[in-house]
Amino acid sequence: MDRFLVISTFAKVVELGSFSRTAERLGLSTSAVSRQVSELESHLNARLLNRTTRRLSLTEAGQSFYEHSVQVLADLDDAEASVRVDMAEPRGTLRLTCGVSFGTRYLAPALAEFSARHPDVLLDLDLSDRVVDLVEEGFDLAIRIGQIGSQGMVSKRLGWTQIVCCASPAYLARRSAPIREPADLAQHECLSYTNVAMPNAWHFEGRDGGESRVTVRVPPRHRANNGQVLASLAVQGLGIVYEPDFIVAQEIRTGQLVPLLPDHLPPRSPIAAVYPSRRHLSAKVRSFVEFLAERYERRHEWSLDDLPQ
Repeated sequence: MDRFLVISTFAKVVELGSFSRTAERLGLSTSAVSRQVSELESHLNARLLNRTTRRLSLTEAGQSFYEHSVQVLADLDDAEASVRVDMAEPRGTLRLTCGVSFGTRYLAPALAEFSARHPDVLLDLDLSDRVVDLVEEGFDLAIRIGQIGSQGMVSKRLGWTQIVCCASPAYLARRSAPIREPADLAQHECLSYTNVAMPNAWHFEGRDGGESRVTVRVPPRHRANNGQVLASLAVQGLGIVYEPDFIVAQEIRTGQLVPLLPDHLPPRSPIAAVYPSRRHLSAKVRSFVEFLAERYERRHEWSLDDLPQ
């Protein structure tokens, strides 16, 4: 028995006071309407309606059940209406996750602008460098660098990040060993990011993007699972870092770090908004993804493309 169906039919019979008028309103036969009410009475083991040839009347049990039914149906209508509004207008809590460095430097200012545009959306941000299971942990979306994770995810590319190999002027002045080729890094102190599968394998390719790809095994002087920490150590002269431009761009622009190996660029990686499904996408997720795509299309604050080569 479809309880929602038979309760709706019962409430409509009481409202209209007739099986036949209810059947006409619902597009059913009179016998089908009568059968549904009988099924409901059998399920409840109680008579809900007194039936005579002239009229229908509620029993005491029927009156109580009708009052509760009307409230349940009204609550369901309200719930459906609220969902439709949420799907049409950005509102409610938006749970998102992002890596610590990108989230702190570049997502936070974007969140302030988005919040000003959509004040009915409440932001719940989790900063973590681990790959979060969006479905299992109840997140609406993630901002990810490189691999998007599960093949079941939908992604929207927001931009690119370029890995940069760099060191401080103080470190370069202290070390006399030249750095002309990626292989020269083996003679230097390197700072390794441990939140990847192979922390000590640094990849490079020629500026033409293809033919001269090489991987160098670097000796780790210090290690950390946070790129911003490694950039700070590099600024203090403790070694060479291999980090995304969104982590080291500010330090390079101020001269605290110097890019190395300009003819042997490390690979670049996509920055993407990732979410579980395109089907029935809520307005809050859709509007946020569109907002970020528009913002980062206008400018990549972390890009070093305008620096002299």
